[in-house]
Amino acid sequence: MLKLILTGVWVCAVTLGSVYFSMQSASAPVVPDGEAASGQYVAGEMVTIPVIREGAVQGYFLAKLSFSATKEGIANLRVPFRQMATDGLYDLLVGSKFIDVGDAGTFDLPSFKTMVKDGLNKKVGEELVSEVLVEQLEYLTKDDVKRVANNQNIPRQKPVPIVDKNGNVASDKLPEGAIKESSSH
Repeated sequence: MLKLILTGVWVCAVTLGSVYFSMQSASAPVVPDGEAASGQYVAGEMVTIPVIREGAVQGYFLAKLSFSATKEGIANLRVPFRQMATDGLYDLLVGSKFIDVGDAGTFDLPSFKTMVKDGLNKKVGEELVSEVLVEQLEYLTKDDVKRVANNQNIPRQKPVPIVDKNGNVASDKLPEGAIKESSSH
């Protein structure tokens, strides 16, 4: 019995020793310089940009973009990258003729991506963003927004008057003298 216990302790000691020495002698993986400075993908936020034409809002341009940027550049920013990118998108796109996509045939996606990349890099003052990835692009007209806001897909119900037990219909009229009484306080 004692021989079995000593054998078990010996096996555990050899196993622990070999794991310890293998961890001590192993080196960290070598990362090439190009890969170390390579890009990091950062998911952007959904932005809703008003499309302004002739001094009035004509619709809304919705975009969700992701970015590939250098790790070192992201680390050197004074503000978080996502917030900087969102602010940059508003600066670039509000009032821009580029997002006036009333005629979808005129929208040029590669030029849009290049404009966003160049605009964000100019805002930062260095070559930070290397690629712009489009997750979602949509355009909603004012009529689309009104239809959704008013739930026009659901038939409107007529208002039902509220009637008390005496048959009186509720109204918004204040009784006479109510205003005078409340103002005398």
